[in-house]
Amino acid sequence: MAGGLTDAISTTLRAGLHIDRGLPPSESPTADAPDDLPLLWVLRDMLGVTGPEYGCGVDVCKACTSHSDGRDIRPCVVPVSQCAGRTVTTIGGLADGDRLHPVQEAWLEQDVSQCGFCRPGRIMAAAALLRRTAEPTDEDIDAIADICRCGTHPRIREAIRSAAARR
Repeated sequence: MAGGLTDAISTTLRAGLHIDRGLPPSESPTADAPDDLPLLWVLRDMLGVTGPEYGCGVDVCKACTSHSDGRDIRPCVVPVSQCAGRTVTTIGGLADGDRLHPVQEAWLEQDVSQCGFCRPGRIMAAAALLRRTAEPTDEDIDAIADICRCGTHPRIREAIRSAAARR
């Protein structure tokens, strides 16, 4: 490995415990992985960060959506080497301590989830959308939609609108 994983993950991964803010580098998670290994497998299998879900492995379903420096990415197709020097945030790192992100709050209030499999990716995509667009249209919301068979699309739209209004 060309140093990419240690540089990318050991001091900048935010997953659940806000590792980049709370732990000294000596206690941050590390793993030895080939540079071309998809980030999803490093997160889930090597570091135990299971928030991003595996759905398709080809950047279609969006169940693994996470953020790299605030932009949404699909870790199933992003090689870990592309994360060197970047802050990677998974669903576990979206909240600010005990305070949920506005999208997470809206998801709960609108009772969006049914099976919950796509929830992490949907929430992460919605958070990135709201960072880019203050008042998203239905078309904006539909553009970030993932593959979901539960049929909660109307509640998802309402949750995203509600989160946008809180900002």
